[in-house]
Amino acid sequence: MSDETRQHEDRTVGQPTAASRTAASRGALLGAMFLMATSAIGPGFITQTTVFTAQLGAAFAFAIVVSILVDVAVQMNVWRVVGVSGLRAQELANSVLSGAGYFLATLVVLGGLVFNIGNIGGTALGTNAMFGLDVKIGGAISALIAIAIFLSKRAGIAMDRIVVVLGVVMIAMVLYAAIVSGPPVGEALKQSVLPDDVDFLIITTLIGGTVGGYITYAGAHRLVDSGITGPEHVRDITRGSVTGILVTGVMRALLFLAVLGVVAGGVTLAVENPPASAFEAALGEVGVRVFGIILWAASITSVIGASYTSVSFLAGFSRRLEARRNLVTVGFILFSTAVYLALGQAPVTLLVLAGALNGLILPVGFAIILWVAARRTDLMRGYRYPRPLLAIGALVWVLTVYLGWNSLGGIADLL
Repeated sequence: MSDETRQHEDRTVGQPTAASRTAASRGALLGAMFLMATSAIGPGFITQTTVFTAQLGAAFAFAIVVSILVDVAVQMNVWRVVGVSGLRAQELANSVLSGAGYFLATLVVLGGLVFNIGNIGGTALGTNAMFGLDVKIGGAISALIAIAIFLSKRAGIAMDRIVVVLGVVMIAMVLYAAIVSGPPVGEALKQSVLPDDVDFLIITTLIGGTVGGYITYAGAHRLVDSGITGPEHVRDITRGSVTGILVTGVMRALLFLAVLGVVAGGVTLAVENPPASAFEAALGEVGVRVFGIILWAASITSVIGASYTSVSFLAGFSRRLEARRNLVTVGFILFSTAVYLALGQAPVTLLVLAGALNGLILPVGFAIILWVAARRTDLMRGYRYPRPLLAIGALVWVLTVYLGWNSLGGIADLL
């Protein structure tokens, strides 16, 4: 071997190949999709879907379809603007209006913190259903697992992988329950386009729970951190945003079918824990364990998503925080866990207030996203934004204003 050959090999040792870089990008994009999806699939998601199915029956299918369409419109715009610009939402907001980024970050962090207390509570209930563990012990162990992910040397890759794996586990188990419960699929398909009952409040609740609050930005901020940004990545960004919402939609549809099969058979769900009673009715005693696994997976991934996204808003304002971002995330989880252990649950009033704040985040943040898309080509790196997508986004923004108005009413009731 010649000296020149040896020198060339020495220079290339340890450098990633084009294939490895492509694989890493795909893994990061997949992680971003599932981070967004699993952030939406939390304890509240499971409870809401169960209760609304029991309330509307097969007609709930229409609400799911409409909410998915709206969610896609929101996330396509959010992912495209954040992804093409390479700037996080708070950075975009401050570029549009001085101080707006700080206001948006405050809303996201406060809402994320309170919901994270509820997410820790969800992991506790999950471990209790699986193993009979005391809820405080189960919550503490789950928090330590989440902390271990962010303390690992390759925290980003670890986070991407665990949300994908747990997302697949949740979908597989709910699919199994849906098959066993034997739902009237034909009636559900019919009601998805010709519903006997339409409840717009339920539809807006689903939208707020799927793309409201920190969930709106979870996947998009992961894209920025992964370096999948710029006009050259528009196709990947678009595919990722749509796929992420479809993953959430599949999970909700399967959970709806699983519960529909139970209630259509004449079973009355337990008031204190409707989802657990639905799985027990469908699968027998093992159903409680299956429910525990699903609830724990949904809750731990929501802990990861809420913590990661909330801190991504804080870290952007300080180089010191950015340099210690994983440690700040660990602190965020520790604080959420300490509050849960002290109180035993997230205070109901704070959960309602956090839900109201999430309702405000969507119209405020989405307005900034649309303004950047329409007016700030300098932030969009010269990218020409598709007018049809912008028009659809504007129509959806009107709906988010309605959601925000309802949220203001919730805040007024609390004060």
